[in-house]
Amino acid sequence: TILAQAIVSEGLKNIQAGSNPMILKHGIEKAVLALVEELKKMSKKLTTQEEIQQVATISAADKEIGRLIAEALQKVGKDGVVTVEDGKTMEMAVDYKEGMEFDKGFVSPYFVTDTDKMEASIEDVHILITDKKISSASDLVPFLEKFVQVSKNLVIIADEVEGEALALLVVNKLRGTFNVLAVKAPGFGDRRKESLEDIAILTGGTVVSEDTGKKFESVEITDLGKAGRVTSDKENTLIVDGKGAKAKIEARISQIRRELASSDSEFDKEKLQERLAKLTGGVAVINVGAATEIELKEKKERVIDAVAATKAAIEEGIVAGGEVALLRVVKALDGVVALADEEKVGVEIVRKALQQPFRHLVKNAGIDEGVALSKVMESTGNMGIDVMGGGLTDLVKAGIIDPVKVTRTALQNAASVAIMIMTTNVLVSDKPEPTPPPPPGGGMPEY
Repeated sequence: TILAQAIVSEGLKNIQAGSNPMILKHGIEKAVLALVEELKKMSKKLTTQEEIQQVATISAADKEIGRLIAEALQKVGKDGVVTVEDGKTMEMAVDYKEGMEFDKGFVSPYFVTDTDKMEASIEDVHILITDKKISSASDLVPFLEKFVQVSKNLVIIADEVEGEALALLVVNKLRGTFNVLAVKAPGFGDRRKESLEDIAILTGGTVVSEDTGKKFESVEITDLGKAGRVTSDKENTLIVDGKGAKAKIEARISQIRRELASSDSEFDKEKLQERLAKLTGGVAVINVGAATEIELKEKKERVIDAVAATKAAIEEGIVAGGEVALLRVVKALDGVVALADEEKVGVEIVRKALQQPFRHLVKNAGIDEGVALSKVMESTGNMGIDVMGGGLTDLVKAGIIDPVKVTRTALQNAASVAIMIMTTNVLVSDKPEPTPPPPPGGGMPEY
């Protein structure tokens, strides 16, 4: 917001003086592109577990939280997902979910194999995967007659299993004819189809669907997926040790990564990232414990922010903090080619705005901003002002750092917001409805 305000303030001054806002816009955009490239050159990549832990510790302001976050990120890998949840104890702990987990559970408690945990688990299992609703026993009988000849361990993942079909499975399980578990398919609509295809590739099976041309009456044992174990409770299902071909799994992972790179929707990116995590690194759940609800809320928010900052640092690296990185990249503006004089003005607007975050920081710390700015500009590299001590120091060595991604997106977003404001002539707003007066209350009449 400081950057955006600085760009808008200077931009509007120049527009009032007669500058063309669209040409200023081109200059600002060219300046930001050059600055982003310079940030990438300045970036220091995190190469060791110690460096990742240092970033996490700094972000969380807690050594133990930093250690847990670093361990979680190492375990799940760069494509893995780290979630933060309320813990059931006062301590912090990390749970790791191996294999593929999705948020749908068994369709009936009759499938439970461990009543203490209310959990159903089958090992060395075949998996029937379909997007169909199974309600008639006649849909299953021909397939089951073939299946019991080769195995007695079966999991069915379907849109729904109900009525006669469900009764058939439950009765045969209770009689000991075969071990069976029916699970509701994850997701909805097209996302369900994608998720089922992911499960099929992970386990080496085929989705029984009209889209794939497979019908129930033609299902063969070779259409089934396989896994070392499937465990399900009321809300979640975990598939461990899927037997799918590694080449097909890698191809699916590459496909999802391409979709992720080309997607503009944050929602789509989140869902693609979840699918990628299930096929690659898995999921780590950090359970945050605390003595009181207020402490838990504060601690949880700190952990969430630290996880996001650490992942951003792993992704694009780090630069010196203390708003010094924006001062160091300013040299990139010297090489920007502006075709018009007003484009040059746009570049200079950005050059001036880059000082404002640093000026605000040191001013708020009670340090003379002019003197502090002169000291930093006369120095080089990672040297900057440590506002706690007030002196010039190597910020990276002192642990004062920022993820490049955070600095980059702040710069790009500030420019985008500023350009929108500068090039807007008219705002259209809904006319607010008048608030009706309150109804008359009781009490003494007025005279």
